[in-house]
Amino acid sequence: MSKLWSPPIETSAAEERILRRCAKRKIFIFLRRHRHQLFDAEFQAQLATMYDERERGVPRIPPALLCMATLLQAALDVPDHEAVELTLDSRRWRVVLDFHGLEKPAYSQGSLFNFRERLIAHDMDKALLDRTVALARKTRGYSATRLRAAFDASPLWGAGRVEDSFNLIGRALWHVVRTAADRRGVTPEQLAADAGAPVVLASSIKAGLDLDWDDRDARTIGLRQLLTQVESVALWLRKEMADDLAAPPLKEEWETLLKLIEQDTEPDPDDAGPRIRRGVARDRQISLSDPDMRHGRKSKSKLFNGYKRHVATDLDVPGLIAAVTVTAANRPEHEAAEPLLMDLEQQGAKVETIAIDRGYLGAEVIRRRHASGDKVICKPFPLRNGGRFTKSDFELDLAQGTVSCPNGVVRPIRLGKTTRFPKAACAPCPTRTKCTRARKAGRSLSIHPAEPLLAELRQRLKTDDGRKALRERIAVEHSLAAIGLRQGTRARYRGLRKNLFDLRRHAAVNNLHLLEEKAAA
Repeated sequence: MSKLWSPPIETSAAEERILRRCAKRKIFIFLRRHRHQLFDAEFQAQLATMYDERERGVPRIPPALLCMATLLQAALDVPDHEAVELTLDSRRWRVVLDFHGLEKPAYSQGSLFNFRERLIAHDMDKALLDRTVALARKTRGYSATRLRAAFDASPLWGAGRVEDSFNLIGRALWHVVRTAADRRGVTPEQLAADAGAPVVLASSIKAGLDLDWDDRDARTIGLRQLLTQVESVALWLRKEMADDLAAPPLKEEWETLLKLIEQDTEPDPDDAGPRIRRGVARDRQISLSDPDMRHGRKSKSKLFNGYKRHVATDLDVPGLIAAVTVTAANRPEHEAAEPLLMDLEQQGAKVETIAIDRGYLGAEVIRRRHASGDKVICKPFPLRNGGRFTKSDFELDLAQGTVSCPNGVVRPIRLGKTTRFPKAACAPCPTRTKCTRARKAGRSLSIHPAEPLLAELRQRLKTDDGRKALRERIAVEHSLAAIGLRQGTRARYRGLRKNLFDLRRHAAVNNLHLLEEKAAA
């Protein structure tokens, strides 16, 4: 059974003297005074479920103490090795961790790493965030049986190195050669020479290809040379290491190499040989060191590489971040709506009002919740058509599934489809020039999958109460900005799941700061 952490509740005179010098780091004061509430017996029992009771060996460090250290790391942006040293060098850390008078660190780097892996494997980082949410609501005297939530997202630049096609394929080939050499018991240099892949031994892939890269044909020539060496390695492996090639880890590395070749190359229409793909493949992997990273857009002109972080805030407890999730940068915002709603309602809340950005309107769960009676607050898409008739000038009958144009022509509509008016009806229309510039066809009208919701949002936007409700969503923008300041704009870890852990612990720290402000007041 894992050990419980039972630090004293009352502060000693020596601790009070240290806490009085923490005016600019009040998080230490709050955590020391309220650690018994955050890590009560129930939450410590949850943390203990991460450990197998049958495990034997050195007595474990209490999970709650390691969890407190993880929170301090996030609050102060401290890496593992410093988090170990600070248990000896910082009196503030020692006060919060109840670690006094000992001459060795409270834990090792390995202990922190293993604890973090357990948190992720058992989804206990979510339990930590949920615990701070419950504590914040209890402290502020608010029950979340009926919740008004707001969603928003921001870019999170990835920690992996973004590489072009040559380096992606070349480095993936190097990983295959290195692993094969390790399995074979020879040096990578020897195996690369035997398998016919000298390019991986150069200081860089492009240097190994040794081409004049200003030549217009250099990219095609270099790619074909590189793929020739890939094929040479493939033939050698199938002949000499067929069993290893069919088993991990060589199997996964070889499959990654083939995937990168497929996504970044295509047949040349002039001679049927391979060439670098024109355009970008759907869901293209952009980094070998972090396979989850993707190209993304903040806007048409602002690009980024990595992830999107999503936060859900409680509009009735200003600043409280109740749920978070992380998606790849190329995924649309609406894919985050369902996991956010699931996390919120697993806390025992019934979400009845959802304030969202337009990017979440495409979520089926949003349309479903709206149809079931939940209130959705969002600024509708603007209707523009270069001064000509917009959708608002057409009469939509969503109940009957029809639309009538300003000239009285009626056409059937389907959600998520485009309705087209016949040329025969549009050509003689007296208002044609005010409606469309199409010469060879009639007017078309796109019907959004959430058209009933959009119609309601447009009507609400015309009212004072509707515009006032929209302004409430600014609370989630403030929370997202606070997370940006705490976590930064670049991911600390590689991979979706580890970055979700990091976002959850920063959200937990954000909520603890709210509690600290409440306690100070």
